[in-house]
Amino acid sequence: MARHTLQKKQAVAIGLVSMLLLIGLYTFLSHRQHVANPDDTTMPSWGQLREGLRVLSEPNPRSGERWILVDTGATFTRFFLGLAAGVAIAVALGILMGTYPRIEAFLWPPLSFFAKVPPTAALAVFFVMVGTETEMYVSMIAFGIIPSLAQSVYLAVADIPEELMDKARTLGASRGELILNVVMPMILPKLIDAIRLQIGPAMVYLVAAEMVCGDMGFGYRIRLQSRLLNMNVVYPYLVFLAGFGFFMDFSMRKLQQWFCPWYVGRNN
Repeated sequence: MARHTLQKKQAVAIGLVSMLLLIGLYTFLSHRQHVANPDDTTMPSWGQLREGLRVLSEPNPRSGERWILVDTGATFTRFFLGLAAGVAIAVALGILMGTYPRIEAFLWPPLSFFAKVPPTAALAVFFVMVGTETEMYVSMIAFGIIPSLAQSVYLAVADIPEELMDKARTLGASRGELILNVVMPMILPKLIDAIRLQIGPAMVYLVAAEMVCGDMGFGYRIRLQSRLLNMNVVYPYLVFLAGFGFFMDFSMRKLQQWFCPWYVGRNN
């Protein structure tokens, strides 16, 4: 059976309906919870959520800090530094593996091994090796995404038609020119897809580390407020994290459309 493609307006309308149903379900469950217990904080009412937004956006009476600004700055700085480091190293390793068979044979086993090690389980190792400052969060994110991302880059390089590589060599392209002018343009769309898939795991690693040892950031605030059962603060933070992930994914798809229109058109 042929798969029909919806028009953009139809897809947007259906997506809005699903979100409205989700909001309606939460409203119903929250109302039912407060009927049973008016002081319940596990499923805050919309009024309680509004109060939570006020708490996290206004200066704290004790510290004078606006939680949302402090935590956003800390978490997003750590995230972007870790993602940038991981992507840079993974791209270099993946290209080297795809162009040099000996490097592929040397790196593939350890990358396959480390890809199976959950970074959150190795949290104590990062404490010992790099401490608990920004370097620890950056290292943890990079360690978490490098193995699988490097393998994805390698597979993308290996998928380039050999005839194309031979033509470039015949025209006198050096190894560096081959990588810059043939390999990079060919793997760029798949690289963007691979990075999109790493956004969620990278955020999981970061938030988990912040929950354990952070003194600021989304993970730290969620842990602290969860212990106090201030779910009207926790839920907005979760929404902010989801919104950030959606924005990152949307931005990466737009970059792919701008830089690789031929790939996007082929896969629509």
